[in-house]
This record gives sequence, C-alpha cells and structure tokens, in this order.
Amino acid sequence: MMNFSNRLISWYLANKRDLPWRNSNNPYFIWLSEIILQQTRVSQGIPYYYRFIEKFPTIFDLAKAPEQKVLKLWQGLGYYSRARNLHFSAQFIVNELNGEFPITYKELLKLKGVGDYTASAIASICNNEKTAVVDGNVYRLLARYFGVYTAINTSKGIKEFKLVAQELIDAKNPGTFNQAIMEFGATVCLPKNPKCDSCIFNDSCVALSKNEIKKLPVKEKKVKIKKRYFNYLVFKTTSNNTLLEQRTSGIWKNLYQFPLIETKQEVDESELIAHNEFFKNYNYKSITIKLFNSKTKPHKLSHQHIYAKFWILETNDTNKISYKWETIKKYPVPLLIDNFINEFINF
Repeated sequence: MMNFSNRLISWYLANKRDLPWRNSNNPYFIWLSEIILQQTRVSQGIPYYYRFIEKFPTIFDLAKAPEQKVLKLWQGLGYYSRARNLHFSAQFIVNELNGEFPITYKELLKLKGVGDYTASAIASICNNEKTAVVDGNVYRLLARYFGVYTAINTSKGIKEFKLVAQELIDAKNPGTFNQAIMEFGATVCLPKNPKCDSCIFNDSCVALSKNEIKKLPVKEKKVKIKKRYFNYLVFKTTSNNTLLEQRTSGIWKNLYQFPLIETKQEVDESELIAHNEFFKNYNYKSITIKLFNSKTKPHKLSHQHIYAKFWILETNDTNKISYKWETIKKYPVPLLIDNFINEFINF
C-alpha cells in the first residue's frame, strides 16, 4: 500500500498539470473548483472558474450577488442545482458562520451540495485531514489496479472503494495523495484508450495482466433514457417584444424559458394549437405561427433526451408580452434556449 502511494505521489509531483486552483490553499477557491468540476471536464471548467473568481473574489461577494447573476454566469455548464447550492451555501457561510469557511470533513458535509467526495477533497487539501477522495477517476484506477469487480454504482461498491482508498491514502500528505490519484485517473488511466504502455503501475495492475482493462470498472445497467418533446412558444410582437417564464422546479429551476408545451410525441401546427389550454388566452387566429427548426436534434441530458421545437408566434402588442428582445440575453437560460436565441437573433 505504501509503495503504491509513494509511486503515485512521485509521479504526480513530476507530471501534474498546472491548474489555477492548485496555486492556492484558499478553501473558497478549492470549493468553487470542486463544485465546477462535478460532472464537468477540466478544460471546460477552467474558464468558468476564472469568471467566478473575477466576479466574486470572496465568499462575501458570492453571497450578496443575486441568484439570477450566479445562474447567468453558470450558464452552459449544466446541472444547475450546483449553482443554486453554491449560492445558498455561500449565504449560509456568511450569515451563519460569520464568513469562516469550514475546512473539516464533518463540517463541510453540512454545506448544501457537498458530499463525501467534495468534503474529502477540501478537508485534505486545506486541513491536511486524512480522508480519501473517491470519484470516477479513482473508481476506475482502483478497480483496474486491484481487480475489483464490485459495481461502482451500488452502495456495496461505494463503501468498498472508499475503504480501499482510505487504506492507500498517505497520512503525511493526504491532500497531495488525493490530487495525485484523481490526476492519474484523469490523464493516464483513461476510460477509453488508457496509457498502459507508459503507466507506472503496468508491472502490477491486475486488469492489465488479465487483459480485462475494458471490463473495469463494473457498472450496473444504466437507467433507461427518457425521450421528451418540448414545444417552445416564441412570441414576437410588432414592437419586438417576447414572453419569458421562470421555471419553478426540475433541473432548470429558476432559469428562464419561453412558454412551454410538452407533448408525448412530435406534433405539427394544428396538433399544437389543439393540444393546450394556453392558446385560449390568445386569439390564435390573429397569430401567425411558423416553425423555426424543422429538424429536431436531441438535447442530451444524463437520463433524458429532449427534442425541442421552437414555434415563432408573431402577433400584435399586448401587456402580457413585455420582454424586450434587446435585453433577453441578460436572463439565465438553459443552453438549449441560449443556442436558439443566438441562432434566431442572427437569422
């Protein structure tokens, strides 16, 4: 075990990437980077990290910002509950903890959106606490190296891999070890085409010796992908106004969108008009309806594919439709909506 840890840390110190949050032990910066990197590639996350520390250089700046501003800055990263939790926790730290960022594993777990992995990362890096991180990169490396076939997305697997990682962690340098094992999984022990030829563990890796690299780690069968059909009603009045609504639930909670009609399958114009009570609020005979996108590519989320149609509804001015097209870009919206807006404005 000690040999594994020593080799891993030596490799890390010689090969680690120069990432911006690695130049600081500030728990706010470490926390911010860890939340951004949940479900996000490093290359995609770095620009967002810089944007956040520029706009919100301290936890106090983040706490006092309107949630809408935080969501707008987060736009494009997905999994928006991370941004909402980030903002909520910042306010909790400022208002309830007098701005003192918690750095122990136990206290960090009290923050909304912080689980075992994030708490372990921050506590080990900022407090030198011996608590091992286990993320996708760690699961993969440990499963292959030790030949562990327990499914990583089961309660048994989660406990088993945490125990193995905890036995491996370097007691003197837990933060360095945690960063090293994540880095190795992210850059060498890759999901596809791992760099086994140059791997420092290729003389003792169980999966490599058995030619079973592709079989590990084991995952139980994925949840079936659900198909959903969204019809967005994009109003455009004679004064160039439109209509937005703020979502109150779901993965895009508190983001803005055009009025939405969800159907069980793709619909044409007549089916759309007949489908929903929404149109009873308007005299649709005075509305010109035109489909903007005839082809619908799926917008892929973790457990669902969204097939979206954007219907352009040209109509006369009304007090109900009051959002100016010139200002629409300031509102936080899902990436699906943002892509449409950019295409429509430049059309």
